[in-house]
Amino acid sequence: MTNDQNLKKNFIRKKEDFVCEHCGELVVGDGYTDHCPKCLWAKHVDRLIPGDRESDCKGMMEPIGTKFKIQNSKFKINYRCNRCGHEFGVREGKGDDREKLMGLML
Repeated sequence: MTNDQNLKKNFIRKKEDFVCEHCGELVVGDGYTDHCPKCLWAKHVDRLIPGDRESDCKGMMEPIGTKFKIQNSKFKINYRCNRCGHEFGVREGKGDDREKLMGLML
């Protein structure tokens, strides 16, 4: 099993509501929510395991691109932290703005 598979297996579910620091939207979390569905921006809060909330960075994560996965008809959003440069990808969330997701493909 690869490290990425181990990290996904160890995912820590956190049900948290937050106000998006990019657009001001109130986001009601479902335990899997890790970005704003309106503007797609996120915050660098996890260090190693999704949900661990152990990152000291706390920079804003800019959505820099998407890929559409035909197998599950979902987008994968790619992010880059504006503070430390860390990059990672997450699955599209429930209620994400599909027009914005498609726009990031270009």
